Amino acid sequence: MSRPLVPPERAGHAGSSVGRRTDYSGAIYGSILAASVVATAGTTGEYPRLQLMLLLVVTGLVFWATHVYAHLAGERLVGQPWSWREIRRIGVHEWSIVEAAVLPAVAVAISPLLGLSVGAALWLALCVAVAQQVGWACLGAARAGASARLVIAEGVVNLTLGLVIVAAKVALKD
Repeated sequence: MSRPLVPPERAGHAGSSVGRRTDYSGAIYGSILAASVVATAGTTGEYPRLQLMLLLVVTGLVFWATHVYAHLAGERLVGQPWSWREIRRIGVHEWSIVEAAVLPAVAVAISPLLGLSVGAALWLALCVAVAQQVGWACLGAARAGASARLVIAEGVVNLTLGLVIVAAKVALKD
C-alpha cells in the first residue's frame, strides 16, 4: 500500500535525531544537471553569456517540474486526486534543483568582471557546479551524522561523478 511522502524535516521523532533525515538530493542532482548543461553547451560553439545563463535556469526549471510530476505520479494514493497542498509541498521540496543552477549562472554573469572569455566562463561555471555538488553531498552526510570517513567518501564519489562530466567536456571539445 502506498503512503504519502513525509518531508525530511518531519520524518522520525520530533526533537530526536533518531529516524530524522536530511535530503540534499535535489541540490546534488541539480548541481550535476548544471555541470552537464555547461559541459555540453560549450561543445556546439560559444554561447553568449545571457543565453548560457538562461539555458541553465530554464533547464533547472524543466527538470524541477519533471521531478515534481514524477513524485506526484509515483507516490499517488490509489483513487485520490492530487491536492494543491501536496503539489506545493513537493514543489518546495524539489526547488533545490533550480537553486543549484543559480551559482553557475552567477559565475557566468560575473565572468566579464574577471576578464574571462566565454570559454573560460564555461569552465568557471563547471567548476562551481562540481564544487557545490561535492559540498552538498558532504553537508548532507555530515548533517545526517555520518562519520568523517563516510563524509569524505561522499565527497570522493561526487567529485568522481563531477570529473566524469569534466572529462566528457574535454573529450567532446575543449
